Parts: sequence; C-alpha cells; structure tokens
Amino acid sequence: MYERFYDLRERPFALSPDPEYLYPSRVHREALDYLRYGLESHAGFVVITGEIGSGKTTLLQTLLRNLDSHTTVARIVNTMLEPRELLETIMLDFGLDPAGRSKPLLLRDLAQYLVDQRLAGRMVLLVIDEAQNLSLAALEELRMLSNLETEKSKLMQIVLVGQPNLRDKLSTVELEQLRQRITVSYHLQPLDADETANYINHRLRRAALGAPMEFPREATDLIHLRSRGVPRVINVICDAALVFGYAEERRIINRAVVSDVLSELETTGVLPPPAEAPAAVPDEPAPRPAAVTPAPAAAVRIPELAAVSATPGSIPQSIAQSIDIRQWPPAPARSGEDEARSAALTQRERTIQQRERELAEQRRVLAEEYRLLRSQHTAASTPTRGAARAVRVIPAPRVEPVRFQTGQREGFWAWFRRVMLGTSQPAVEKN
Repeated sequence: MYERFYDLRERPFALSPDPEYLYPSRVHREALDYLRYGLESHAGFVVITGEIGSGKTTLLQTLLRNLDSHTTVARIVNTMLEPRELLETIMLDFGLDPAGRSKPLLLRDLAQYLVDQRLAGRMVLLVIDEAQNLSLAALEELRMLSNLETEKSKLMQIVLVGQPNLRDKLSTVELEQLRQRITVSYHLQPLDADETANYINHRLRRAALGAPMEFPREATDLIHLRSRGVPRVINVICDAALVFGYAEERRIINRAVVSDVLSELETTGVLPPPAEAPAAVPDEPAPRPAAVTPAPAAAVRIPELAAVSATPGSIPQSIAQSIDIRQWPPAPARSGEDEARSAALTQRERTIQQRERELAEQRRVLAEEYRLLRSQHTAASTPTRGAARAVRVIPAPRVEPVRFQTGQREGFWAWFRRVMLGTSQPAVEKN
C-alpha cells in the first residue's frame, strides 16, 4: 500500500510477531538473558509474563530461532485444555502417537522418549504460550511432568509465557509445589519515551530500501504518551499514521499527523479514550543475590529462587552479571480493582483485534480510491498525441417485423419455436 511511497520493502509495523524486527531494549535484553540462563542451567520452570502486546511472542520466537540444532522444541499455544488433553498435545508436538493408550502408558512413552533424546545428546524444551489460560489441574500436570529427571538434571525444560494474571494463578495455595520449582521469573515492562522513539525508528530502518525515514521526537513522544509504551499499540498507531500520510501525500509523519490519527482511532473504537487507557502494571523489585548457590537438580523444592540447578561456572559471565533472580511467591494478589482492569484489558484486546481487521479493510479501500483518483488526474493532464481517431460505430442489425399473409396468423407457440428456438421453417396457422 504505502511501501512504495515511503521507499519501504514491507510494512514495518505489521502486527504479526517477527523476530527480524525485535528491538533490543533493556527490558527485552534482560528477558532474553533470563531465558538463556534458565535453559543453559537446566533450572526447571522458567516464567515470563507481560501485558497484552508487550512483545512476549516476538521475544519467544527470537529465542527459538537462535537455539542450536541439538534442541527439540514443542510449543503449545492452545491452552484451553484439560490435563489429559494437555498431555496428549505435548506428545503430538513431540511426534508421538497417544491414540488409544491409557495415561500410565502415555507417561511411560513420554519418559522413554525423553531418555532417548538425552542419550542422543539433545535438550528437550517445552514452551507453553498463553499459560494464564491453563487450569489449576493442567498446571499441576505440568509439575508432575517435571518429575521426569535424571540424577543430575531435568529431562525436559518448561517455559511458561503469559499475561500478568499467570503470576497470580501461580501464587495460589494449590500450586505451592509448582511455585517452589520456578527458578527464573521475569516481567516485561513497557517501553519508556526514549525506548519508544528508538523502537519506532529501529523498525523503519529495518524495512527501508534506501535512506530510512524517521519519526521526529515530537511525534514519538505523543505516540508513547498514548500507547503507554506497549509495543503492539505503538504498531497500531504508527501503521495508521503511515496510511494517513500516504493518503495525504505527507513524507514526514509529524505530531500533527499523529494527533489526527489518534483522533480517528479513538472515534472508530480502535483505541479507548485516553482517560480509559490502562496503566502499566509495575514489577516488584527484587534483591540481587550475591552469588548463585549450586544445588543438585533432583532437589526441586526451592523455597527461594537464589538456589538453582547449576554450578556457578556454568553460567556465562555476561548473563550472570545481569541475572536478578526473582523471589517467589511474588507480591500479594491484586485487588478487585486490578482484577476488573485485567478483565477490561482482555475485552479491549478482542475489540482491538476486531478493529484491526476493520482498519485493514478501510486502508485497502482508501488506497484503491486514491489510486483511481491519481489515475484520473494523470489521464486528464496528459496531452493527446496526433489527431483523435474517428470511432466507427457499427449499427445494430435491424430486425424486420414479422409480416403475415392476409388471412393468416402465426400461433404464439409456433412463433416462439421459430424465433426463440430457431426453427428453420415458420409454423403458420390458417384461420
């Protein structure tokens, strides 16, 4: 649509997660360090949370893309599952057939598969996306699967990725045993104003064919104020701004353009009014441990997360310096007001997804109308070369009226057969 106008190879603010466009902000660098540390140390459960649209999926795809060929990965994205359904889904993702087998046989087959992978020198990674939708029973099933281990390490690493209410669910009394096995936990915070500006222009540079365009700081500050630093909302605003600028033939997306776009997005319901925009959920600061205490992998009951299943020397220095192991259980459950806000966020997510589809259709129609107007303008302003050619009008063949001889008339059905059906001889009826 606007790619040629702005000299872009593709849309820089598409909503589909793309690791090519990951902006390495401080928050996302720390989150990647946490994930890598958890995998390299075989530390049991790793939990990553963040608000809707905070970049969790893009971060996860970046991690998976950079794994070596000795890692077997199963990724579960449909989490509305009962415990047995979850077990069967995991086996299917690992290429195992669970059909017609009892649960003890399923567990035996999965354990044998994990042992075979370990003997082959491969690491097995299970990633559960949208983990906040898992029931308490399904989460307990995952804890039981984490019991599959050798004397030195876990046979399967488990990463839980979800929205902030996943942390609330893990804080319940029913999941105390699972909570004790979480060794690494991190919450993705929104971007600040500087990071928002860098994020926007980073994506524009990645998509540029020639000299990259940039949004001026006055525009990015307004975008940050309205989006509250949430990457997905930033993408929605920036993509709409490029569509608007393309339609208005504006090469520079300044604050005035962004202001007009925000008004339109609020009017159409894509964005809630500013007063209703959700506030970011702060992350509880945690004390930095002086050192990582080695502990055998079999000792999975860990009261505090300062103890992990790894030796100090096995942690890369660059990661160890940035690791800030979070204490569990986390902060107390949020109040009723926070729960209402979480429910409102979920509803707004559905509304935004619907409006995104509608906005895409509006962009398509707008671009088509704009293309037609430009074509008409170009045709009207182009001088005609040479004399205009005369248009030969071929007259339509004349149809002679049907004439009857005196004293004769043609019956209706006979006339219908002759004229409409093509009968060679006219059928004439005499009076």
